[in-house]
Amino acid sequence: MKVAILGGGQLARMMAMSGHRLGVETWVVDPKPDAPAAAVAHHVLGALDDPESWRAIADCEVATAELDHAPPEALTWLARRMPVRPGADAFAVAGDRLREKLLFRELGIATTAFAPVGSRGELEHAISQVGVPAVLKTRHEGYDGRGQRMIRAPEEASQAWQELGGEPSLLEGLVPFDREVSILAVRGPDGEVRFWSPVANHHEGGILRHSRPLAPGAEPDLEQAGQQAVAKVLEALDYVGVLAVEFFEVGGELMANEFACRVHNSGHWTEEGAETSQFENHVRAILGLPLGSTGWLGPTAMVNLIGSLPPREALLSLPNARVHLYGKTPAPGRKLGHVTLRASDDEGLDAALARLSRG
Repeated sequence: MKVAILGGGQLARMMAMSGHRLGVETWVVDPKPDAPAAAVAHHVLGALDDPESWRAIADCEVATAELDHAPPEALTWLARRMPVRPGADAFAVAGDRLREKLLFRELGIATTAFAPVGSRGELEHAISQVGVPAVLKTRHEGYDGRGQRMIRAPEEASQAWQELGGEPSLLEGLVPFDREVSILAVRGPDGEVRFWSPVANHHEGGILRHSRPLAPGAEPDLEQAGQQAVAKVLEALDYVGVLAVEFFEVGGELMANEFACRVHNSGHWTEEGAETSQFENHVRAILGLPLGSTGWLGPTAMVNLIGSLPPREALLSLPNARVHLYGKTPAPGRKLGHVTLRASDDEGLDAALARLSRG
């Protein structure tokens, strides 16, 4: 079996490694010679929007992507030759913040207040509708805090608009949320859906720093509400593969923020903390293979390694820890790897997290 992945970053790397265990051959398309996935998969060195790149993977059985902003023309070309999972419609919605919010609204899923912005004048109108403080976000290609500017007062609007280059944008009301929660699910071609435990996330500077799944049944109302919302998105998009939806929890209620039609950083804990990881289940789903159990294995946390790496000896000396390095050159804000921590109870997990944070 051959799987093609558009993009060769760490997500593609971990999908390829999971595929190897299933006897799956993986081909990745990426323009960087040192792409993380190149070490573990067949590497097509080329641009994602280059037809020569597409032809190089034309004999694969299924195609997927590790990024929300996969070129639509590539997805369309590949879809005429093989299943593309998730489908082009899912990528089109996930890659456009306005379409994403409109889908949530259409499905009756609560969100922050929002308004589209296509010009400086429309930004003023949006502020009158949404109010301040608010966040101005480009509709396309923003992630890890990029493509966003805070507007705390109306007089800050011009600078925010200029700094984002006058791109088509979305103004979202700022929500004083209690925490961010991710719900990850996998759906097969036959419509079977399985959910992992809800995940509490902690961000700094717009970048995910660590994630911690909740014990099954620990917060049943939240879990049920999140799963119901995600199930609506899966059904509406006739989705196949892993989907991650990020929510703001406000006073015990969930408000959808965004979704990713791919494996997701907040699901990295599943490699050691669940019976089947998000990476393996994504490969299973897109190939039409039986889905694996998403059962929780015990107290687990995932910590991103960002910008620089602690000494290798310090990482490897952590008890019940699994280190995952991506082979990237250190740089400010760059995700270089992650550590998955396991413990027999919450107190032990707290102690392990504290030790890792101290370096």
